[in-house]
Amino acid sequence: MPGSRGTGTVTRSTLRQQIADALRDEVLAGRLQPGQEFTVKEIAEQYGVSATPVREALVELSAQGLLEADQHRGFRVREYSAADFRSMVEARSLMAEGMFRAMADGRGKYRDPREAQAAAALAGVRRRGEEAQRAAAAGDLTVLVGYDLRFWRELSLLFGNPYLADFLHRLRLQSWVCAVQHLRRLPDLRGLLWSGHTRFVDALSAGDLDTARALHAEHDAHFLSLVERLAAR
Repeated sequence: MPGSRGTGTVTRSTLRQQIADALRDEVLAGRLQPGQEFTVKEIAEQYGVSATPVREALVELSAQGLLEADQHRGFRVREYSAADFRSMVEARSLMAEGMFRAMADGRGKYRDPREAQAAAALAGVRRRGEEAQRAAAAGDLTVLVGYDLRFWRELSLLFGNPYLADFLHRLRLQSWVCAVQHLRRLPDLRGLLWSGHTRFVDALSAGDLDTARALHAEHDAHFLSLVERLAAR
């Protein structure tokens, strides 16, 4: 369970977000295991806060698909199967196609990748991708998840409407929750994690949408194959 933290003088909304963020990190890091149960009271005691912001945080995480609520036993970390992961990847792929269409139509901030605004935005995303690649090469799953989520989130905000970006982010978050439940079984992840982030950005910067589409498909196929192999063990 997460350790205690000082809350200081913060609003209930800020406290709720802090608790939600901390618990989300615990799930993604594998420290809160699939199926693990806990109550609002237990989390409130761990953090030394009242039950209200904790309950709000747990409800938020349940809405995001990380937890499941049980009216008799509190909350538990949601367990995902390889079949769930396949469905997430398929849904994510369909949504991502909307992003590619927006690029092709010159919508959003992307438009012409050679324009200064688009080029600067893509450069920022590329830096996120570089960090993700370093983490993947090192087999550091915790660091990779954080940078990977930021990479795709910032990228999707450039190429389409914010509702699509929000939905894609939620799918990616759920995908990682599912993936880490399987990937954490391996003692060494070096060389096993997809690290084509900068190649993807470079293809976009060059206006090469065919290569970008192929890399996105490669990314999905790589993780799907890996998770399904681990789930079958």
